[in-house]
Amino acid sequence: MPTASAQAPSPVQALFERLNPLTGEVASSAPAMRAQDIPAIAQRAGAAFPAWAATGPNARRAILTKAAAALEARTEAFVEAMMGEIGATRGWALFNLGLAASMVREAAALTTQIAGEVIPSDKPGCLALALREPVGVILGIAPWNAPIILGVRAIAVALACGNSVILKASEACPRTHALIVEAFAEAGFPDGVVNVVTNAPADAAAVVGALIDAPQVRRINFTGSTSVGRIIAKRAAEHLKPCLLELGGKAPLVVLEDADLDEAVKAAAFGAFMNQGQICMSTERIIVIEAIADAFVDRFAAKAKSLATGDPREGAAPLGAVADQRTVAHVNALVADAVAKGARLVAGGQADSVLMPATVVDRVTSQMDLYRDESFGPVVAIIRARDEEDAITKANDSDYGLSAAVFTGDTARGLRVARRLRSGICHINGPTVHDEAQMPFGGVGASGYGRFGGKAGIDSFTELRWITMETQPGHFPI
Repeated sequence: MPTASAQAPSPVQALFERLNPLTGEVASSAPAMRAQDIPAIAQRAGAAFPAWAATGPNARRAILTKAAAALEARTEAFVEAMMGEIGATRGWALFNLGLAASMVREAAALTTQIAGEVIPSDKPGCLALALREPVGVILGIAPWNAPIILGVRAIAVALACGNSVILKASEACPRTHALIVEAFAEAGFPDGVVNVVTNAPADAAAVVGALIDAPQVRRINFTGSTSVGRIIAKRAAEHLKPCLLELGGKAPLVVLEDADLDEAVKAAAFGAFMNQGQICMSTERIIVIEAIADAFVDRFAAKAKSLATGDPREGAAPLGAVADQRTVAHVNALVADAVAKGARLVAGGQADSVLMPATVVDRVTSQMDLYRDESFGPVVAIIRARDEEDAITKANDSDYGLSAAVFTGDTARGLRVARRLRSGICHINGPTVHDEAQMPFGGVGASGYGRFGGKAGIDSFTELRWITMETQPGHFPI
């Protein structure tokens, strides 16, 4: 059986290079596809769809299960690619690979869960069915920050549901994303079912536009910034193509006065500084009740100061490099603005390289950019609240609504607060950064709409159809 493969460059096709953000050396090169290359790729995916859609659920499950193993077999290649392309630590790369393999296995388990129902009909002799069927070609646009997780998430459940897919790789990690497609090819997906597109940064808008416009593409999923998500949603709307969008975040972690401060500090540090704060669920705001704020800040600042930053290739520090100098400039500007307007820097500070320190800014107020703007870097704002009600108000004072958390010694109180926080995800006595393959993952507001994961993913990647069967002669008024 022919198998899927990454699109190889023709002898005359140009390549583009991704530079290591820390060293400036070439980390990888990939085909620099252009908008004019997209119709052929979309046609290939469209031609492969009918046979894959007709493939039985256990056959699809078997290939997906092989794909999970093929991903794991490339462990060292993934680690090397992520370190070189985005400055990731080995630990972050291994976490990515582990969760991504879990997502593929969860997708494999879903192939027999794509169920419908019989709906009682008022019409005598009418058997009414609600059936879920594959859509066609799914375009998945994946970012660089958690590249294996989010690259796999863009295609795995879509494939389980019987769709063919096109993975639009990030310009920041083309080798990492190509490794995913190579693993899926090894697993035995039929030719054209799994496709990858790589492009130089300058061509990104034209390439994505051509992909959305391609008639074979029926749905789009995108994980990335809110600003780009709006552009994608508008372009897709011109063709009435549904989108699944997981966008930016400004996750609040609320610490109530009865919280276990040691547990809150551990969770907040993990949520704020894991992968240098470059996670959509990263803890960007810690909202602390004033009565315990000084005690919390002292412990949290000490924790942040203990988190060293270093060359990820050496593996000696918990924090690695951020993706580029733009992140450095953005975070520095947020910190400078906050301090100039009266906030207090209690850990870290201005950085002059992509090896940025864990930075904590206390007494942040709504007049400061750090209060509202997503940093996507290793900085966290501490916002003081009078009481529980004020903490909820401040937590909800954001356009974003992806993840949130609340810490309290009273779990019933925690549940009441969680129900009032405006977010797609909320954790009681746990960090804002938490993902599992089987969970419905997504946000509200400027964080997007729709859900990845588990059975919610089936809803996103299938069409629900109503089909009837008449079992007795009909009677009509005319």
